[in-house]
Amino acid sequence: MNIIILGAGRVGESVAESLVSEPNDITVIDQDPARLRLLEERLDLRGVVGNGIQPSVLQEAGAADADMLIACAAADETNLVVCKLAHQLYNVPTTIARLRSSEFIDGKELLARDGFAVDRVICPEESVTRTIEQLISYPEALQVLEFANGLVSLIVVRADAGSALVGHSIAEFRSLIPDFEMRVVALYRSDAEIEAKSSSVIQAGDEVFVLAAASHIREVLAAIHQRDKPVKRVMIAGGGRVGLRLARHLVDRYETKIIEQQVSRCEYLASQLPSSTLVLHGDCVDEDLLLEENVADMDLFLALTSDDEDNIMSAMLAKRLGARRVLALINRRAYAEMMQGGTIDIAVSPAQTVIGELLTHIRRGDVVAVHSLRRGAAEALEGIARGDAKTSRLVGRRVEEIRLPKGARFGAIVRGEDDRAEVLMPHHDTVIQRDDHIVIFIPNKRLVRDVEKLFQVSATFFG
Repeated sequence: MNIIILGAGRVGESVAESLVSEPNDITVIDQDPARLRLLEERLDLRGVVGNGIQPSVLQEAGAADADMLIACAAADETNLVVCKLAHQLYNVPTTIARLRSSEFIDGKELLARDGFAVDRVICPEESVTRTIEQLISYPEALQVLEFANGLVSLIVVRADAGSALVGHSIAEFRSLIPDFEMRVVALYRSDAEIEAKSSSVIQAGDEVFVLAAASHIREVLAAIHQRDKPVKRVMIAGGGRVGLRLARHLVDRYETKIIEQQVSRCEYLASQLPSSTLVLHGDCVDEDLLLEENVADMDLFLALTSDDEDNIMSAMLAKRLGARRVLALINRRAYAEMMQGGTIDIAVSPAQTVIGELLTHIRRGDVVAVHSLRRGAAEALEGIARGDAKTSRLVGRRVEEIRLPKGARFGAIVRGEDDRAEVLMPHHDTVIQRDDHIVIFIPNKRLVRDVEKLFQVSATFFG
């Protein structure tokens, strides 16, 4: 695909980094030539210096032949105008805009083709909020991802010393939960994938990817971590956009404290949140403040400031002072990779949380959901089996007859709709039916195109 990305900031850079690893032609527009030069030296893409709201700049970037435009500039109004120009002047088929304002929602008239012509809105702050809420709901998980409208969940857990996983094979782990089906789709040890066979023995520190019906996820976590306790007390470091947005979601369910360094922002937070929420003026890396506010009693410490270093330091300090689990918001990918799994339990990248939303629009075939895993190296993809035995590579065939790329594997099948939907863990003799939702784990993005082809039907199929 020919893709234009407006903005080479943190989100735009992460989007470009993810998409350039696939067979896409990427052009990035930004007004900072030095930033573009660094991107061009590091990634296989083309940079165009200029203001994206100028038609001449869009023309130079190849808008006339573009399949998609992703507007990731800092200002909402810039992204809206560029999407409008891309559609009206160059008829770009798909436009995606990063919008911070909650007043712009998918489907509203303002975003329709006769409005700003935005096909899809992405909001990293909202994506981060959803991600953290999921992690609060499922303590001890490193990642919680949903498929098939929430019917299937993929959870990533670390096998800590003393957990029920360590020293046992995958088959023995399954026997701990005999009442329902679940599947270990991947196993990583020291950043290297280990074949997830029934006989594979799990070691301390391994990351285990488990797929099951969403209704059974709590039982899976309970079987892994017998000590798992629900979150009751949360401390948030940073009252910016993400901190405030998350606090609004949490205050009714958890005892919540927020630490914010700016006095004026503290006053604003206090005016926006219930009186039961304690807003503290101070520095999140102030050891005396954390001790005074009983950080050791916190079930979860969330470092959500706009500064990576502050987030890393405050999370590490909170952990040392006794917080049960700590999470840090880290924009720089290299930092996130280094920090997660050490003193910091979970490192969340705002840009990475929206990559899956973008990939869903780029994938070919009837792909309805994509989640980026292992910091973009792997994917879990949900597609719908269309057609019939003559026009589809899936429908009417047993799982053992379907040739997946080496390393890719079937995770789950959701059959039926609404209240009658059934979650299946496919076996070798399971027959794929029309309209089945199929979740496939893909350990390497180089295999994605081959998996996409499975969900494409021949031209003779008209539904």
